[in-house]
Amino acid sequence: MSTDPQPVPQPRTPAPAGTTPEILTGAQAVVRSLELLGVKDVFGLPGGAILPVYDPLMDSTKLRHILVRHEQGAGHAAEGYASASGNVGVCIATSGPGATNLVTAIADAYMDSVPMVAITGQVFSTLMGTDAFQEADIVGITMPITKHSILVKVPEDIPGAIAAAYEIAGTGRPGPVLVDITKDAQQAEAPFIWPPKIDLPGYRPVTKAHGKQIQAAAQLFVNAKKPVLYVGGGVIRAKASEELLALAEATGAPVVTTLMARGAFPDSHEQHLGMPGMHGTVPAVLALQEADLLISLGARFDDRVTGKASLFAPNAKVVHVDVDPAEISKIRIADVPIVGDAKDVIVDLQAAFEAAKQETTPDISEWWAYLDGLRDEYPLGYTEPTDGLLAPQYVISRIGELTGPEGIYASGVGQHQMWAAQFIKYERPNAWLNSGGAGTMGYAVPAAMGAKVAQPDRHVWAIDGDGCFQMTNQELATCTINKIPIKVAIINNSSLGMVRQWQTLFYDGRYSNTDLNTGHDTIRIPDFVKLADAYGALAIRVTKPEEVDAAIKLALETNDRPVVIDFVVSADAMVWPMVPQGVSNSYVQYARDHSPAFDEEA
Repeated sequence: MSTDPQPVPQPRTPAPAGTTPEILTGAQAVVRSLELLGVKDVFGLPGGAILPVYDPLMDSTKLRHILVRHEQGAGHAAEGYASASGNVGVCIATSGPGATNLVTAIADAYMDSVPMVAITGQVFSTLMGTDAFQEADIVGITMPITKHSILVKVPEDIPGAIAAAYEIAGTGRPGPVLVDITKDAQQAEAPFIWPPKIDLPGYRPVTKAHGKQIQAAAQLFVNAKKPVLYVGGGVIRAKASEELLALAEATGAPVVTTLMARGAFPDSHEQHLGMPGMHGTVPAVLALQEADLLISLGARFDDRVTGKASLFAPNAKVVHVDVDPAEISKIRIADVPIVGDAKDVIVDLQAAFEAAKQETTPDISEWWAYLDGLRDEYPLGYTEPTDGLLAPQYVISRIGELTGPEGIYASGVGQHQMWAAQFIKYERPNAWLNSGGAGTMGYAVPAAMGAKVAQPDRHVWAIDGDGCFQMTNQELATCTINKIPIKVAIINNSSLGMVRQWQTLFYDGRYSNTDLNTGHDTIRIPDFVKLADAYGALAIRVTKPEEVDAAIKLALETNDRPVVIDFVVSADAMVWPMVPQGVSNSYVQYARDHSPAFDEEA
């Protein structure tokens, strides 16, 4: 994936030449470095090993610190902040369990290429390796799930470490960087030198692609009869949506946007086929499967998109564009590999296409006739529940329609995530936040909180499941106390819905340990209305279709506190279409026991 380079900002008022540097404690250097990098908001929870940093943090007028109720919430909030704004998110935790509670969010950010800096306290350097109180080797633990992990033992190294972390997190393929600082380094003093010298041997992200590769890709493009622009989350991270729109309209090619790329291309555009993958639209899934050319932009051929990789798009040549060379040909061998920033590459590719079509006139009219036929035959829809309970798809579609494209929607993981990706129409990037790669239950509420801090003038929804909500709902306290008025829609089917769906389809309806007792006709433990009320939120329960719009409108009008709506929905609702795991995407099922006829010659 890719992003615009974000060089380390210079100090607003550099010290005059020849002046003596200010002497600061390491803790003061942490705070000052964040201020000079332009960081405005940080999410954290103090503890013994990071306590020195929290003292000067109290005096800062440029940093807003938001006290979370669990470190995982701090990490997801930093992710939501970054994903909604395009800036680097920052979270802080103490050593030991504080740091390990960040691990899930760090892994999540790594999988989804979210720019994030995690700052953790560490025990005294003299105690490291002795199993000291609240000691954990967080650098070792996070090494596989960060772009870089830095251990700092002396105060002189703090400005450089923080600045380097910020630069690494936000450049090339974005991702999380950890800075672990021993308590003695925080307490000791050293001259504060800014800007620090940053030496990152070997870290040279390539942004400008090789011209010959661009030309080769353009030639394949004009000759293709069945091209598809396969758009991944890297286009959003690269801030390349406008360039993508121009390329699509210049080429006339169909566009599919992955789960991580929803909003990179407007849903309303006539060339958009929707989301591909396990729960993608039939036109999007079959377009990829039957294409003769895939132009992959910032996508990584994830297994949820490809199905069985060896059977994916068997007749297609592949142009693979990614800022991370490790992704090129990792899963599918690229005929034309292009390493570069998606924003720059798309501009160059459009220019090369325009030049190439002077010699060869592309003709994809038959391809569009076939795809339009699929759109007519297999529109996205759902079956009304027969048990008298709400259809979750209806609830989520009304949230999107009443809030509009300027809203931000953060989802948990499971059925509600897929329905939110399917039934809300996304017209702009950074409007859809979700845990795509890691699939982290509990992501929605803290991510929505972070997004609202980053974008206070937008309506921000956390669309959550009753299972996910119970993992991180304590951050409602953070939202109420800090006046962060997110709206939470609990799609309450009283179960671990996606697991239950698989049990229905593949385990003969044996519902082993998926009933949560939160919804219709159960003991309602917890009662989400009482729980939300205890957290100071406006609490609403909706059980009938005629109540849905009024509840959503009340939530949109309430901006002095969080709102939680308990939508009691049918447990029997399923996510369709669906490609069963481990088979070819050709066997996409439009609904239960309903697969499109697959013409291998099409």
